[in-house]
Amino acid sequence: MLSIEGLSKRFGGFTAVNNVSFAVEPGEILGLIGPNGSGKSTIFNVLAGALVPDAGSIRFEGREIGGLAPYRIVNLGIGRTFQIPRPFHRLSLVENVVLSGFYGQGRPARARAFEAAERALALVGLPTDRAASVDGLGAAALKKLELAKALASGPKLLLADESLSGLDEHEMDQAADLLRRIRKDLGVTIVWVEHIMGILMRVVDRVMVLDHGEKIAEGLPAQVAADPRVIEVYLGTQAAAVRVAAAAARG
Repeated sequence: MLSIEGLSKRFGGFTAVNNVSFAVEPGEILGLIGPNGSGKSTIFNVLAGALVPDAGSIRFEGREIGGLAPYRIVNLGIGRTFQIPRPFHRLSLVENVVLSGFYGQGRPARARAFEAAERALALVGLPTDRAASVDGLGAAALKKLELAKALASGPKLLLADESLSGLDEHEMDQAADLLRRIRKDLGVTIVWVEHIMGILMRVVDRVMVLDHGEKIAEGLPAQVAADPRVIEVYLGTQAAAVRVAAAAARG
């Protein structure tokens, strides 16, 4: 579905992503991990069109998309969430999601956009009442709102950016289950950036690890968790790797 070859992105003299290549198969969940500053968000921003790559190829369903405007990429079927939700507080809950229905799917039909929004809200477990407000939503509900907005655009591929940050343990489990349901019920392929390793390893099919803008490992969760270089740059200790590998095996 998605093929990246030799992707690089520089900011002045700083190379944020250096010659990274990977592929995403239809229907899978790929985990993208790495320490802060490793290039994860830069890759997401390039894939979503917020940044233009300096080198390399990005092909989605066989079509080159590197450098396309964000609205064109969304129209092709790539949706994304953001680590820090920023809802429009002057709009209702439903209206926040309706915007994605219009913008993402590029369709002017008001009724169809509201239908897409209400389906997305119902799937993530948020109210579909058109008078419901975003004010007062907690961290877990705001993360669900991010997912609903992305889903209302009708994505084939979802870029999920730290869907667990700011949640308690129970909310994390619910969010992970929601990503599983999105894949199962909607057939959406997912690339998931996350720092909460124990839960991510139980959900994803494969894991790719970045460090200083370069890919250092890729494979099955248990294999990656036991990789000595991953332990050194990200997990920190052998004991941490054992815990993560065990969590992956249980999942």
